[in-house]
Amino acid sequence: MEVWLSALNSLAQGFSNLSWQNAIMIGLGSVLLYLAISRNIEPLLLIPIGFGVILGNLPLSGLSARDEGGVINLLYISGILTELFPVLLFLGLGAMIDFGPMLANPIVLIFGAAGQFGIFLTLFLALALGFARQEAVSIAIIGAMDGPTAIYVTSKFAPHLLPAVSIAAYSYMSLVPILQPPIMRALTSKTERATLMAPGEKKVSRRVKILFPVVAGIITILIAPTGAPLMGMLMLGNFLKESGVVARLADVSQGALVNVVTLFLGLCIGASMLGGDFLRWQTILVFMLGLIAISLDTVAGVLLGKLMRVITKGKINPLIGAAGTSAFPMSARVVQKEGQKANPKSFLLWHAIGANTGGQVGSVMAAAIMLAIMTGMGIGPLSR
Repeated sequence: MEVWLSALNSLAQGFSNLSWQNAIMIGLGSVLLYLAISRNIEPLLLIPIGFGVILGNLPLSGLSARDEGGVINLLYISGILTELFPVLLFLGLGAMIDFGPMLANPIVLIFGAAGQFGIFLTLFLALALGFARQEAVSIAIIGAMDGPTAIYVTSKFAPHLLPAVSIAAYSYMSLVPILQPPIMRALTSKTERATLMAPGEKKVSRRVKILFPVVAGIITILIAPTGAPLMGMLMLGNFLKESGVVARLADVSQGALVNVVTLFLGLCIGASMLGGDFLRWQTILVFMLGLIAISLDTVAGVLLGKLMRVITKGKINPLIGAAGTSAFPMSARVVQKEGQKANPKSFLLWHAIGANTGGQVGSVMAAAIMLAIMTGMGIGPLSR
């Protein structure tokens, strides 16, 4: 009898400590699990995040990212606050990327630069809305459409915004096939979208592919040293792949390592989404500004594509500009799909992949520039 009374007492104590905010977040976590399983929307991310949300909001469980000494708290401190997880993800990403299309057609790098335009405009908008400079930078970097970059920057300057920023970054990255097409169609005519580009598939020598990560790593880090951890790991991962002599390291980097880090990263992000902190107007503003940043990236890329079409006398399809983001390879696939809708003979994927990889480099450079400006102004992390 005493055992049953003790169990009932524990149950009552648990429910009495369950706030309405916690209940809503547990419901949100359940929705994320549903979307991952039933709708197959980014399951590798949404399952650990969704389950982390549920675990973190269970009262007295000690499983939130803030419960000192808890297992998730230890992962959060060692992997998120030290920026280890985002850096390791870039190592794996580098091992996955083929820079060949970009190297064969270097002009697409300008689309990678244009694809970061929304970051800087959103920065000024966030400042105008009253966000502190550290918060504004963290929100603006959502426009990079790159989860690890957003986490890296936010963990440095505004850790209290990390749950909102990371969820927004990954959500919008997964929604690229929905968000970009309407903008692409609104800014271009069917004639422009139907523009045929010269066949790609130009061969790049193995020597060039091996030299590129070394040379690019040195140059970009000298230009923006604050982005060295991300750029260095990105280029190291690519070098492992292109060297051709460490296949096991390349396979581990893009396989087991990425999967383990993604699991722990998602779990930590979810467990940091606590009801009392996440359900605020500030969170809604973060999501709105992130959407603006991503939309402006696409707008800038497509407009540059239209300009390049005029300059090259119709040789560039303006849709290519939309692939200048770091949402790899989703943006490139969207460009290919929209191009073929306008002209079944169109094959833009090779060109779009080049712009997409250029956007990956551009996002790291944009983050490094913003970090360098903040550091140069003596602006440190924001404590809340």
